[in-house]
Amino acid sequence: MTRRATISDVAAAANVSRAAVSKVLQGAYGVSDDMRQRVNTAIEQLNYRPLVSARGLRGATFTFGITIPDFRNHFFSEVIRGAVEFLADTPYQLLTSPVDQGHREGYRAIEALYDRQVDGILTISPLVETAWLEDMALRVPVVELGRHDIAKNYDVVRGDDAAGTRAVMEHLFSLGHTRIAHVAQVDAEASGADVTPPAIRRRVYEELMRDAGLAENIQIIEALYQEMSAYHATKSVIDHGLPPTAIFAGNDDAALGVLRATAERGVDLSVCGYDDSQLADHPLINLTSVNQHGADMGRVAMELLVERVKGRTESRVETMHPVLIARGSTRPA
Repeated sequence: MTRRATISDVAAAANVSRAAVSKVLQGAYGVSDDMRQRVNTAIEQLNYRPLVSARGLRGATFTFGITIPDFRNHFFSEVIRGAVEFLADTPYQLLTSPVDQGHREGYRAIEALYDRQVDGILTISPLVETAWLEDMALRVPVVELGRHDIAKNYDVVRGDDAAGTRAVMEHLFSLGHTRIAHVAQVDAEASGADVTPPAIRRRVYEELMRDAGLAENIQIIEALYQEMSAYHATKSVIDHGLPPTAIFAGNDDAALGVLRATAERGVDLSVCGYDDSQLADHPLINLTSVNQHGADMGRVAMELLVERVKGRTESRVETMHPVLIARGSTRPA
């Protein structure tokens, strides 16, 4: 990694003093348009970003940011709810930064929050490189939600995805199912390594099928963790061969797509989701799902950011233990 640009580098490139650069960074009065333009140009060319300690000199903004990969995902709504509930009794407010389709990795959404000088960032960014996130965490407190990272500079809040997947598979095995398919996030491999929830759920599903002597029945239905993507993928499986007797969808949104496809095609099979969103408990849906305590994740993440702002520097990992909620969408084979 190249040497990080300093405020002195910016001052030299802009041909101004360090004090002038500080004034521009602070948005202080008495800075000419020409000086501000030169400093900002140097900052952009050098990719300069102040360290956390330097940002503190400008004072707190009493805002935290959160990146949201997909506002249609019901689990993320639970995370936001928990975060807002925790911040209700604090001076902090929450800003959201959606991840747009043109920059799905999430870098731009994180940088947008940083550039607004938030005091901390909760990022749900499965495609962001760990090294890049470590570097960002040197500049502003960061909590990553979901991934199973081993981080030095930021905190991690995650679910026990392996345990949740085991609970699903043991439940389906106990009902006599042997032809079990899995709706896997199509981005799982692009996420890198085996640290993302979709990748872990897929891996453990395959391991448990092999351990049960059912390797020949492993069936991966690749789709986005979205209702319509899973709907089209499942419908294609039903139309082109012997359908499974049960489908484990990687999240509740995908499970809704599976239910839509089975209802449309008149196929009776068991469906299990993941996240236990509010829709799962609706009596007309009655979806078996894994509750991984999304609201609690949001609350814990905000608590960790507050601790970081107050001076904690060592990284922490908080793991939520999932619980399977069995409902009417799963039945004996």
